[in-house]
Amino acid sequence: MEQQITDTVLMVRPANFGFNPVTAESNAFQDAATDLSAKEIQILAVQEFDQFVAKLREANIEVIVVEDSTEPVTYDAVFPNNWFTTHADETLVLYPMCAPMRRLERREDIISLLAKDYKLSTKQDLAPHEEAERFLEGTGSLILDRPNKLAYACRSVRTNDAVLDDFCVKTGYQKVLFDASDADGQAIYHTNVMMALGETFVVICMDSVKDSAEYVHLQQHFGRTNKALIEISLEQMASFAGNMLQVRNREGDTFLVMSEQAYKSLTKEQITQIEEHTNILYSPIYIIEQFGGGSARCMMAEIFLPKK
Repeated sequence: MEQQITDTVLMVRPANFGFNPVTAESNAFQDAATDLSAKEIQILAVQEFDQFVAKLREANIEVIVVEDSTEPVTYDAVFPNNWFTTHADETLVLYPMCAPMRRLERREDIISLLAKDYKLSTKQDLAPHEEAERFLEGTGSLILDRPNKLAYACRSVRTNDAVLDDFCVKTGYQKVLFDASDADGQAIYHTNVMMALGETFVVICMDSVKDSAEYVHLQQHFGRTNKALIEISLEQMASFAGNMLQVRNREGDTFLVMSEQAYKSLTKEQITQIEEHTNILYSPIYIIEQFGGGSARCMMAEIFLPKK
C-alpha cells in the first residue's frame, strides 16, 4: 500500500516571481495592490523561499531545491506541485495547465534530475488536454488519498471532469468530485486551498461545499477512511488555512506544514486538534501568498518515487 505522506519534497527557487494577471482571472486569492516594485517583490519572495526551505531542513525534512530558469520567464514556477506528481509505482504524471505561461514550467531537466536518483519507469502525460482547453493542475486540483486510491477534486476552470476521468483511468484512482465556492460565491480555483489530507485527519472548509448531497458524500468518505475531521471557516480558508501538507522527516516524525498566515488564523482548539495527530511547522510567506495566490502546500512537490 502506498504511503500517504513523503519525507522528500522538491521546491523551485523563483527567478521571476510576480503577479500573474492571467491566473488572477480564476484565482481570487491573488492581490496586485502594492507599493513595491517588481524587483522588490522578487527579492522578498526569494527571501521567504529560502527561509521556508531552511525551516524544513532544520526539521530534518529532505528538500530538493531546483533553481528556476531565468528564461523563459515564469511568474509561478515557485508552485511546482501543479505540473507534475510522482507515485510509488515509479510513475510521473504531467498535467495540463490553464495559463499558457504556466505550461513553460514543465521542465525535462527536472524530470531528468529525478531520474538520476529515483526509479522512474512510466510517464503519463495529460498535458495534451490543453489543446481542447481542458485542465487539471496536479495536486492543486487533486487531493490524493494515496492508500485508499481516492482523488478528491472540486470543479473549477482548472479542474476538468474529463481530465480527472483520464487521470483515474491511467492511475487506478476513484474520483470524489464536488463543487466548492468562497464567501463571494466564486468557485474555488484549486481543491488544495480548501482541503488538506493527512494520514489520520483532514483539514477542510466544509462551509464551501453548498450541495447537501456532496457534503454528506464527503463526510462518508472521511468516515470510511478513518480521517478525523478538522473544520476551518471560509475566513480561515481565505488565510490559506486549507493549503497545508503533511510530511515526514528522516526520523519518522510528521509535520503539518503551513504558512505563518494560516497558522495565525487557527483557533487554539484547532491547533490542539491538529497536534493530536502531528507536529506543526510554519513559515512567513506573505509576499508569495499575496501575489502568487498560493501558499505552503503549493510550493512543495512531493517525491514518492522509490530511490535507486
